[in-house]
Amino acid sequence: MDNRQEVREFLVSRRAKITPEQAGVPAGSNRRVPGLRRSEVAALADVSIEYYSKLERGALAGVSATVLDAIARALQLDEAERAHLFDLARAADGTSAIVRPRRRTKGKQWTPHRSLQWTLDAVTAGPAFVRNGRMDLLAANQLAQAFYSPVYDSREQPPNIARFQFLDQASHDFYPDWDAFADICVAILRTEAGRNPYDKELHDLVGELSTRSEAFRTRWGAHNVRHHSTGLKTFHHPVVGDITIAYEGLEMATEPGLTLTIYTAEPGSPSEEALRLLASWTASHEAEPTTRNISR
Repeated sequence: MDNRQEVREFLVSRRAKITPEQAGVPAGSNRRVPGLRRSEVAALADVSIEYYSKLERGALAGVSATVLDAIARALQLDEAERAHLFDLARAADGTSAIVRPRRRTKGKQWTPHRSLQWTLDAVTAGPAFVRNGRMDLLAANQLAQAFYSPVYDSREQPPNIARFQFLDQASHDFYPDWDAFADICVAILRTEAGRNPYDKELHDLVGELSTRSEAFRTRWGAHNVRHHSTGLKTFHHPVVGDITIAYEGLEMATEPGLTLTIYTAEPGSPSEEALRLLASWTASHEAEPTTRNISR
């Protein structure tokens, strides 16, 4: 991915989202651009218009943390957007490989340690799984495999949530609020692209989805990013129907770039009963192998 283009499009898209009123600057007249002008961002960040224009053309290499913080404040970036800006700057410096290890090259397979699989299997009250930033499902307990059976059974393989989201019609049944899930999915991939601009498999995935899905292509062009660590989601499972779950995502310190996610339901709720029913249904069927060798 072209770092300079990524920087340029991200900064332009963020500038376009901030109105003069939000930034506390006079709106004036004859505004030919949405959001703020470059000169207004420069003034808010206390840098020259020439310097900010250079940054917005994609030249982030060597920019200090102080300047990046000032730009983040001027553009009113949230936590995820600010982190993304710093990731882009590190990539421009060529230091992203030091800050965040690069992915293994294609063809090398990652298999979870036995202790990790034991940990996943020990979670019996809800689905537990490990994914990477490309949204590949790398390891899961039996309940997670049953929960995500539409993804595992999808014609789009290996099991990848983004590929299922945009290329499999079954996703529209699985995700009642399909648009919200699609927004989240693309924002996670865009965040990963900032952290790992040299991940060829991510680049290939984005190219595939951009070519085959207009819905993905439009969202990718918006340059939205997010941290996806906790919250609520509602699914429509083909076996047990609607389930509203709470999720917690934990970055794995021993495996940089991988996230362990656990789903649970509110105690005493219909969703908790649905999870119990799904667990019972899973136990009554022959389980698929829980370890799948997928390129990390």
